[in-house]
Amino acid sequence: MAASTATAKARADEFVAEEHWARKGEVDLYMYRKYAPAAIKAGPRGVLFLVHGSSVSARTAYDLDAGEHGEYSAMNVFARWGWDVWTLDHEGYGRSSRTEGFSYILDGVEDLKAAMPVVERATGRSRVAMFGTSSGALRAGAFCNACPERVERLGLSAFPWTGKDAPSLIKRRERLAEWQSTNTRRVDASFYHGMLTRDIVGLTIPEMAEIVASAEMANGGGNVPNGTYVDMCINLPLVEPTEITCPVLMIRADHDGITTNKDTLTFYDALATKDKLLLMMSGQAHNITSGINRHRFWHALRSFLEFPGRVDNIG
Repeated sequence: MAASTATAKARADEFVAEEHWARKGEVDLYMYRKYAPAAIKAGPRGVLFLVHGSSVSARTAYDLDAGEHGEYSAMNVFARWGWDVWTLDHEGYGRSSRTEGFSYILDGVEDLKAAMPVVERATGRSRVAMFGTSSGALRAGAFCNACPERVERLGLSAFPWTGKDAPSLIKRRERLAEWQSTNTRRVDASFYHGMLTRDIVGLTIPEMAEIVASAEMANGGGNVPNGTYVDMCINLPLVEPTEITCPVLMIRADHDGITTNKDTLTFYDALATKDKLLLMMSGQAHNITSGINRHRFWHALRSFLEFPGRVDNIG
């Protein structure tokens, strides 16, 4: 995909954007959908569900408006390619209910379970292609374990399976008592600057921390739950690779301390599916959706999602 696509501008009439709500007990879950009618008419691709990570809500992660800095919305990009794109604010994030819960990984699985009937009613499809990064990858993988009939393809990026020897998690464990002492933590431009540069400086634009912070505040943020931090410190693994039978893409950035090559490769080798791809991608850090080389991530995920299925019936 040409790098110029990264600077494509959205026309006001290009997309249909819808807000939906799911219900998980007493918790209201905000959902967001975007699709491009002309692109779907030309070649519908199916439903793509994007799962956010620990420190930003759904639209900050996947529908970011960076103004003059170019296209940063993965929802726009994939809608242009004919996908019906959905995302969701997990409990305690964005516009979803703010509760006293920690919003652990397995709580996120319950969020996704609540969301799927909403998607099915709106689209007529009972199965989705799902992508998640970091704790979003853990949520997506654990959901695939719990509801394999709902996931037709699974994309995982920045995926810490066991967390063993991961530099970022070693540092995070030093503050475990802090994460456990309260269910939320404050996020602001200073926090996001650290998040975006902790692996390496230069793979995001200097303005990105302020852009992300402004978007998060507009999306109802400012505080995010601590549950995924706690899980990644002491409760991994939470995903069982031997039970995943759908096609899987794993993306490993060359600058990402949330996991290790060994952990990634061991999980990849243990996957039950024979349709699996592992991409070790250079020029990327942990936050591949907001990096200067995000167009390479878009291309990789699109290639996986549109990879032809088999036509034989040989085992």
